Amino acid sequence: MINKVLLLFLGFSLISGEVSDKEVSIENKNSVEILLGEFTQADLEKAPHSRWFTPGYENYTPKKEALKTIKKNIHDYEILMFMGTWCGDSRYEVPKFFKLLDEVNFDRKNLKNIAVNFAKKAPGDLDKEYKIHRVPTIIFMKDGKEVNRFVEYSIESLEEDLAKIVKGKKYTDPYSE
Repeated sequence: MINKVLLLFLGFSLISGEVSDKEVSIENKNSVEILLGEFTQADLEKAPHSRWFTPGYENYTPKKEALKTIKKNIHDYEILMFMGTWCGDSRYEVPKFFKLLDEVNFDRKNLKNIAVNFAKKAPGDLDKEYKIHRVPTIIFMKDGKEVNRFVEYSIESLEEDLAKIVKGKKYTDPYSE
């Protein structure tokens, strides 16, 4: 009986979109464990997320020319990445994103990862502040100001899209007007 009450409470919290300010793992009605709040690559390398993260990371080989451009230009940016561990697009793009960061030796102190719930809400209202409507959303910033963003899926490929962003070329995500 207590388990049913707890599940109902968690379900209503997820539906309402309310989240607390602390990082937690929760379960939905299908018993899918998700991350919520700040996390690291190491969190994705652990079960149950490693089922999709590890193969996505290991099987990805970025295009060399785009990788060179990223390596040359990405270190000028701070990056804020929003994702949902429950989201198919996040599960597809995020392992590749982390591999790209590893390939170019990106300084992780300039990266902040935020996991959102099913309503795409993040602790501390960061989702509202950064207008997160789809995940993954990878925001590239300089001096605390947004320069550009990658939203949900690539136009060409993840590495080619990110190469355009970090080089300062014209890039419009699929949802920009």
